Amino acid sequence: MSRRVVRQSKFRHVFGQPVKADQMYEDIRVSKVTWDSSFCAVNPKFVAIIVESGGGGAFMVLPLHKTGRVDKNIPLVAGHTAPVLDIDWCPHNDNVIASASEDTTVMVWQIPDYIPTRNMTEPIVTLEGHSKRVGILTWHPTARNILLSAGGDNVIILWNVGTGEALLTLDDLHTDLIYNVCWNHNGSLFVTTCKDKHLRIIDPRKRLVVAKNFEEPIALQEMDTSNGVLLPFYDPDSSIVYLCGKGDSSIRYFEITDEAPYVHYLNTFSSKEPQRGMGFMPKRGLDVSKCEIARFFKLHERKCEPIVMIVPRKSDLFQDDLYPDTPGPEPALEADEWLSGKDAEPILVSLRDGYVPVKNRELKVTKKNILDSRPPVGPRRSQSTCDSNFSRLALEELLEDIRSLRQTVQAHEKRISDLENKLCQFTNGTD
Repeated sequence: MSRRVVRQSKFRHVFGQPVKADQMYEDIRVSKVTWDSSFCAVNPKFVAIIVESGGGGAFMVLPLHKTGRVDKNIPLVAGHTAPVLDIDWCPHNDNVIASASEDTTVMVWQIPDYIPTRNMTEPIVTLEGHSKRVGILTWHPTARNILLSAGGDNVIILWNVGTGEALLTLDDLHTDLIYNVCWNHNGSLFVTTCKDKHLRIIDPRKRLVVAKNFEEPIALQEMDTSNGVLLPFYDPDSSIVYLCGKGDSSIRYFEITDEAPYVHYLNTFSSKEPQRGMGFMPKRGLDVSKCEIARFFKLHERKCEPIVMIVPRKSDLFQDDLYPDTPGPEPALEADEWLSGKDAEPILVSLRDGYVPVKNRELKVTKKNILDSRPPVGPRRSQSTCDSNFSRLALEELLEDIRSLRQTVQAHEKRISDLENKLCQFTNGTD
């Protein structure tokens, strides 16, 4: 009689816990647009949620600590002229977020640490190059200011946000709609899923598909009979992949290993209400004192509910095995270094004392956006040389008006002074 050997893993007992009611974000009108993005993006400072908006597209940004009922008049980020389809925080600056829209543009925003008093409508830069709606955004994991966008035109564009220019345009690698894009750990390659049912591993600098038709999967896991889209989130520090079904009410998670059978089912977190979308917190935003290894932000129809994943431990000491050094906010490369062919591993930080965010530098666009050859329409404006020339002319005219007014005021003051002297003389003469 053989005894079954139980596989050893420190993640066999990972438990999901919803937060208390006062730690949720209530009364949020989550977007109802029919698109398969996560509709939510989070980082150690903010949670951003795509919301319903009349007359264009908008998303909401809340400081993490601003829980409870959200004011219905809270200012939104509302620069797009059509619904927002995807948002993504910059991994190297917690105050910078990009948004993609049905209006074919990508906008990059600098979010202040305080809640503004009115809607934000002026992005740092508007990136125009797609001919159809833009539904996918993802930042480069190690190079500063590189942003990837994919549109309904089956085109992928890599942008240098710091200059507002398109670095690479990949317009002949996909024959159908692109569903998702994900970088590898150092940003040398990315993988795409497509409506043509092909996975492609792409080297963007060579403009080549380096792998496409995989012969057989190394593992096959049947999930359920639901036709909802699965939102996958992978944590390389723990080798756990979390699968969140859109329209489903559960989060299934699996551990990935280097040996067969490669994929090991761990557990399922289930709740009563289905999720409209899901945000995933970077590792440096977790509470290491509570052995928290992941945190999700589940979107309901009218609220956002944080869910924490915990590995219970009896000791109060820092758990080194749960928290290896993790990618920090400092980029390892500049955009031009990466474009020239250089690769670098992420710069890691320790979570032993909890992550303390550094002060972020403001993102500035240093050159004209070469794609913006026509004047902006509506509320959209991108920084350009033309704008700066106009500003200088307006400033010179304003200064000239001020000089003229000053001369007029001085002349009036002299006339008033003369009249006062004459009046004084007349009064003295009368006396």
